[in-house]
Amino acid sequence: MTARWTTAVRVTGAALVIVLGLAGCGLGEPEEPVPTPTTTVDAPVRGDRSGPPKPDVPLVWPLTGVETEKVAHRPAVSVKVENAVEARPQRGLVEADIVWEEVVEGGISRFVATYHSKIPDAVEPVRSVRPMDPAIVAPLDGILAFSGGQGPFIAATEREGTQTVIMDDGAAGFTRDPGRVAPHNVIGSVPTFLEQADGRRTNPPPAQFEYARTVGEGSAPRAGKPARELDVRLSPAQRSVWTWDPKGKRYLRSEGSVASVAADGRRHAARNVLVLSTFVFNTKWVDPSGAPVPEHRLAGSGGEGTLASMGHSIAVRWSKKNHRAPVVLELPGGKEAQLDPGNTWIELVPR
Repeated sequence: MTARWTTAVRVTGAALVIVLGLAGCGLGEPEEPVPTPTTTVDAPVRGDRSGPPKPDVPLVWPLTGVETEKVAHRPAVSVKVENAVEARPQRGLVEADIVWEEVVEGGISRFVATYHSKIPDAVEPVRSVRPMDPAIVAPLDGILAFSGGQGPFIAATEREGTQTVIMDDGAAGFTRDPGRVAPHNVIGSVPTFLEQADGRRTNPPPAQFEYARTVGEGSAPRAGKPARELDVRLSPAQRSVWTWDPKGKRYLRSEGSVASVAADGRRHAARNVLVLSTFVFNTKWVDPSGAPVPEHRLAGSGGEGTLASMGHSIAVRWSKKNHRAPVVLELPGGKEAQLDPGNTWIELVPR
């Protein structure tokens, strides 16, 4: 069945409304880091006149831009996390540095949650890999953990240099939650995934975006328009709403009209919300129910986007040269956009 995607963006007064529709298709407060055994590298203090900092020792956490005295010498670990109604509430998303939301079969969404500055004990529920995941995780040169997946998707992930940790292959770090029904009950241990790093990973991972030095100096608050709410409609089955919280200086996530919370009651929130318009097409593969598996085209592609932070949003153009290149965000004047220091959620929306 042919997919028809429509997108409408409307900015009115102090509110940004993003409406993205899918029709006629078969797609159907920051927490303290959890202590984990790891080595650290000293980061030079700003103003130190003993010499310039070494290029491989950042002054900030590379995936958040948040200043720190030490950066853990460990790779990035990404985990596939489910977002069907049966999968909620999830565990571990609050600690993620970056979360990508993507449309899969049936119009529901799944996440790719990436960890480096904070390592949660558990992430749940872990699910399978999808065809756009290689382009998402390849620039990190780290680990992707997932329950399983179709052979071509796994092969593509490994071909781009990412180390895979797969439950179906018997890898350590996966257990079942007796309080949930399969397949929505796979628990992933991020510390155990890290222990399996093959020694060829980039430690620490390379930065994926440009960050302002301090909160409030990013491109959106400096040059954008007020945006109290982002209403992102991925499909008839998934509506992700982000509401500005001035007290916490972050956007709070809702699944439609219902607050999105972790299993322990903490609200899912983001310093930066990045909405990227993508071309989506049905691949030749199908899921067990026979539904075609969709893919967001990222590598060698680009398009329009919106960057929101500190209650403001700004239009951007995004591009990604290839699988292993990070996404580049360009402002209308041609300068690269800067995010505010903090965690980021990325919405991949059908064009």
